[in-house]
Amino acid sequence: MSPSRAFTAFLTLGTALVASAPASAGTRAYISNERSSTVSVVDLETRAVVAEWPVGQRPRGIALTRDGKYLLICASLDNAVEVRDPATGELLRTLPSGADPEQFFPAFDGRYLFVANEDNAAATAVDLVEGKVAWQVAVGEEPEGIAQSPDGSWLLVTSEEDNTVAWVDVASHEVRLEMETDARPRHVEFTPDGAQVWIGAEMAGTVHIADVATRTITRTIAFAPPGVPAYKVMPCGIRFTPDGRTALVALGRANAVAVVDVASGDVRGYVPVGERPWHLAILPDGARALVANGASDTLSLIDIAAREVIATIPAGKGPWGVALGH
Repeated sequence: MSPSRAFTAFLTLGTALVASAPASAGTRAYISNERSSTVSVVDLETRAVVAEWPVGQRPRGIALTRDGKYLLICASLDNAVEVRDPATGELLRTLPSGADPEQFFPAFDGRYLFVANEDNAAATAVDLVEGKVAWQVAVGEEPEGIAQSPDGSWLLVTSEEDNTVAWVDVASHEVRLEMETDARPRHVEFTPDGAQVWIGAEMAGTVHIADVATRTITRTIAFAPPGVPAYKVMPCGIRFTPDGRTALVALGRANAVAVVDVASGDVRGYVPVGERPWHLAILPDGARALVANGASDTLSLIDIAAREVIATIPAGKGPWGVALGH
């Protein structure tokens, strides 16, 4: 099938997109390698890299459609989002995205892809059916983290330079609130039930927990991995287990992942991993997670309950994001 016909079939399916992995996911992982401009494909059963595909320049954000049929990649230096076949790596379509896309979030309704544009202080909604930018909203300087609330009403965008999170009304495309945070918020993630949103403040070494109903910060978590200086604790990616009870927080140059009890906000412990863990994905069984170690060019497969690394897998240069497929 030609790339254009394949993408037409994708549009005809009207596949809904989500930020998490598809329900059938779990045997394959896709890793965006920002320094080598490649995607590593990992077989999680054999724990081996089975392919490495050249993609657009400086790939960072990466996700799959709900049914796992299409792979989406932020090609940051190309100012584009690539749509690829996850079986072969074939490029099916390139979508506009605004300037320097870093992270993105596939809308729950399947129509839009929400993109954080670091260079022009904006969040962009790309219409996946029309293949063009539908709307754009100004947010704080250097936006990076972006997520939609499970009920579809809010789009949250972090501003690294302004130390704020913009609460964007999805229906009106307007910013309703600029929430102040600790220094350099990089990532934002809603709990599965949508009651809370967690915000990673990289330079402060903290994670804020905000109540979605009141749009206020109710708790701030600090981290202290054993033997690690405080200045190296730099929270980046945050993910929740499917049951919503446990959060994993990649701590950047602390070379560790924190395991946090969601109900209490207490840190249960830390898992030492490779150098500068950036983002991660939790496998559907909720028992294991795969972590991208950006400075050691490796992946750490961890047992969450045991809080230990059970396998180290090579990746490309500068592994950044993780998406799970089948």
